[in-house]
Amino acid sequence: MKVRHRARVAALQALFEVDCTGHHPTVVIERGLEDSTLPEPGAEFARELVRGVSEHRQELDRYIGRYAPEWPVEQIAIIDRNILRIAIYEILFGADTPTKVAINEAVELAKEYGSDSSGRFVNGVLGSLVAKEAPADG
Repeated sequence: MKVRHRARVAALQALFEVDCTGHHPTVVIERGLEDSTLPEPGAEFARELVRGVSEHRQELDRYIGRYAPEWPVEQIAIIDRNILRIAIYEILFGADTPTKVAINEAVELAKEYGSDSSGRFVNGVLGSLVAKEAPADG
């Protein structure tokens, strides 16, 4: 498994815990990385994702609400909600992740950790967002 994918998994696990418990994001990701085999660049990427999603959470949730209007954000499955937050953060705020990569990674995470319909849901929301909001970068 590639380093950045493993970093996204670590970030997703941390953000899931934060969403469920309200624990401090920095504490959660650092604890998660203690026993990790991620090389330092991967660990730093996971930290960046957790930090960025935490700092922009309200704005990210507004985007989710805009592009998944039939689902109140708080009613979206916690795993799907956090996958969307990570991907939207990478698409709109992450300077070095191509949009297609962010979407593909999000769909893969959704298929791996979400329900049977999570991949389609995540792909649909992100596709709508990109059509309206994201700069074209391939």
